[in-house]
This record gives sequence, C-alpha cells and structure tokens, in this order.
Amino acid sequence: MKNVNKILYIHQYFITPDQPGGTRSYWIAKEMVSQGYRVTMLTSNSDGDNKVKQCEIDGIKVIYLPNKYSQNMGVLRRFYSFISFMFKASIYALKEKEVDLIYATSTPLTIGIPALLCRWFKKIPFIFEVRDLWPEVPIQLGALNNKFLQWVAISLEKIIYKNALWIIALSPDMEKGVNRFGSTFGKTSMVPNMSKLEEFKKERPKEEIIKRFNVDKSIFNVVHFGSMGIANGLDYIIKAAKISEDNNNPIHYHFLGAGQTEEELKKMSKKLDLNNVFFHGPQPMKLVSDFLDLCDVSLVSFANYPILKSNSPNKLFDSLSAGIPLVVNSAGWTKEMVEKEKCGVYVDPNSPKDLAEKLELLRNSPELLVSYRQNARKLAEEKYDKKILCRQIMDKLKDLDRHV
Repeated sequence: MKNVNKILYIHQYFITPDQPGGTRSYWIAKEMVSQGYRVTMLTSNSDGDNKVKQCEIDGIKVIYLPNKYSQNMGVLRRFYSFISFMFKASIYALKEKEVDLIYATSTPLTIGIPALLCRWFKKIPFIFEVRDLWPEVPIQLGALNNKFLQWVAISLEKIIYKNALWIIALSPDMEKGVNRFGSTFGKTSMVPNMSKLEEFKKERPKEEIIKRFNVDKSIFNVVHFGSMGIANGLDYIIKAAKISEDNNNPIHYHFLGAGQTEEELKKMSKKLDLNNVFFHGPQPMKLVSDFLDLCDVSLVSFANYPILKSNSPNKLFDSLSAGIPLVVNSAGWTKEMVEKEKCGVYVDPNSPKDLAEKLELLRNSPELLVSYRQNARKLAEEKYDKKILCRQIMDKLKDLDRHV
C-alpha cells in the first residue's frame, strides 16, 4: 500500500452529534482528519431531496447521496434502500479521484461492494468494519429466508473478507464470527463501540429537561434509548412495566428513539392501560445525555436470537459514559462485561418478571447503584474512551501504511 493521504469513508448512515443515532464514524473520521488525512465521507440523505449534496463538517468532506431510508421500513423497502445506495455509492467511489484507501463500514453488507469494485478496478485497498454479522443477523431474524439469496449473501461476505486489507469487528463475538473463514487469519482486530466522556458527563439534572420530558424525579426511572426495531425485543420491557404496575412498584419506563416497532409498543402500552410507560421520540446526543442524568438505570435489550449476543450497542457505551448502571439481557460478551466489571446486572430475555424483579431490587439498593455508577464511568474512562479506541485504529492504519 502506497502512503495514504486521501481516505474515502463509506457509511450509509453517517451521523453527527447533532442528530439522533450512532456517531462512531464521525469520531473516527474526525480523528483521521486530525492526523493529517484528507477524508471524504460517502453517505446517504433521506430527506426526500433528489439532489446530491456536499458540505464540510469539522474538516470532513461529506457527500450526501439521495437515498430514502427509515427505521420504520419493512424488509422489502429496506432491501431496496440498501441496493440503491450500493449502486450510487459504487458509481461515486469509482469516480472519486486520488483515493489511497477506502474505509467501508457495515451495515448493510452491501456497503462492501463499492469497496470491492475499487479494489478490483482501481487497485485501491480497503478496510472493512463489521458492525453486525451480516448476513447471519437477517437470516436468524427471518428477514432473509430464501436459500439462494442466503447463499449469495454468505458468498459476498466471504469475498469481502478475503479482499479486505484489514477487518475491524466491534465485539469479541463478532471477531469470532468473522474468523470462521480462513481468509481472515491475521488481519482482524476487535475495536468496540466508544464511550464519549465529554458528551455524556454526569451532571446535576437540568430543570428545563425535567419539565420538557415531564419526568418525576421522585420515582425510579429506567430508560431504553436508540433503535426500536424487531431485533430489540422491546415488548419484553412493556410486559415488565405491566408487572411493576400490578405490584405497585414505583418504576417509570422511558423510551427515547424510533423504529419499526414503536407504534406497536405504544398500542400495547395503551391496551394494557399502563401509566408508567413514556415515549419521547428520537433525540440528538445532547438531549440523550441530559435525559440520562434523570435516570437511575439504562436498559440494553435485544430479542433472544443467538446472533444478537454478538452486538456492540452504542447505548451500552453511552450509558457507561454517563455513569449509569446497565441492565442487559444478551447472554454474550455484554453479560460477561457487566458482571465482571460490576457495573450492572443481567436479566433473562425470556422473563419480563425477572426484569421487573431485578429493577425492584436495584430500586431498593441505593448503595449498590452508587457502586455500579462509579464502576461504569471508570470503565468508560479507562477502557472504552473514544480517544483510546480511535488511537488504536490510527496506530494500526499507520502501521499498515508503513509495512504493506
């Protein structure tokens, strides 16, 4: 690999801190810029405008390709969105001049095709970042059940891994999933999602935020923030809220986010006549941070599918940053982490009763909560700080630049 100067970063869902959603690519790209690289971000714009837009954000040149996408889309519309962005990004990637390296981050898996084409036709090496083990996730969730398409998707996964210069997996279990193919030997690294210490600094709750969201601070408040998709299994939380209310346990359940199951959850809550469940919609990072200051516990929920145990959810690391205890229900590496680091508890994903009871136990254990808060923030500072993890990526990138 020749000396890297210009990096083409491909991410279909590039998000800045002013927008709701995960900001990992923003921080990595910003660090690349600070290290002297020229970075062009190729992403999508789903506001309905059919024009390509360009702007500069904190030194990052961002190209927005018109491409509709929403968390509320069904399987077929999402598939169309993925394919549409793949074609548009491929054209722009092949046209982009003076590119020395491509950094492509999933999901979806099709994000690797523009990188592959540039590798084959322009001899440009690429780094592939695995945020979810596609296609195994949609296969297990039933979104990709055609055997031929499964074969095509798995074949594409193998080809992308084989041709990548370096593969970054976001969790230990993801790295194991990537390494099930022999072609990845010696070129994978695990760099998880990142804590954001300055952005989620624990502060005294702001009165205007309390009023804005109508939060009762005298009640034990728990929150689930982020995506509200099928993979999150959030009906489980609604059922736990029903148990809490029936048992007269003063616990309020809050949702910040949007997604395919949002309306269904609202209907379920209304049908059960729950007065302890609140939906606040998607919020940008600053408001999420302010809201976490009002809460006692953060819920990280996923449906009970084996593949989802490998997840590296943004909400987990943001919660650590905020110094808020975690309740996780995936029996994978996140369970091991919260138990080993004593920053939260694990609950049975098949038992809303277990969730309700564990929350009641935490509500009645203020000293334990204080300990969990301290351990959460310490873990964010010492292991998952974005400065530490971005530096790991930059060090590896420079090493590749010197020796490949």
